[in-house]
Amino acid sequence: MAQEIERKFLIVDDSWRDNAGPAVFISQGYLGDAKHASVRVRVEGERANINIKGVTLGIRRTEYEYPIPRDEALEMLNNLCQKPLIEKHRYEVKVGDHIWEVDLFEGDNAGLVVAEVELESEDQPFEKPPWAGEEVSGDARYYNVCLVNHPYKDWDDR
Repeated sequence: MAQEIERKFLIVDDSWRDNAGPAVFISQGYLGDAKHASVRVRVEGERANINIKGVTLGIRRTEYEYPIPRDEALEMLNNLCQKPLIEKHRYEVKVGDHIWEVDLFEGDNAGLVVAEVELESEDQPFEKPPWAGEEVSGDARYYNVCLVNHPYKDWDDR
């Protein structure tokens, strides 16, 4: 079974930019409801994929991902996916032995900045950089699939 083990953190300052690679623009949308699994279509630069992910909370989730033609992904985003789409710029930042992904959200989620690190096991040690603040891995509000229906601009406790 395919598994994703990912830890997610809020960003406390912009010092991550000192070691960041170039930004990649991501546009993604979700098909149907996410009662048992989310089905995501993503265009990331010139690549596109479809992703099926379990909806369980926590750092370990079932995940399957497959490349699809970019033009078909754009059609799905425009015609089939829930709106608004999730749009963000993603930066990769090497910290120790890991590549962190820093996402700067746009649109209805503008102002939200999170960093994720993928691990091989739940207890794998990793270096937490000083710009990574509170861990929000178990907070569903920060899941992209939840940001479609409850965008960051509508949160009362930001």
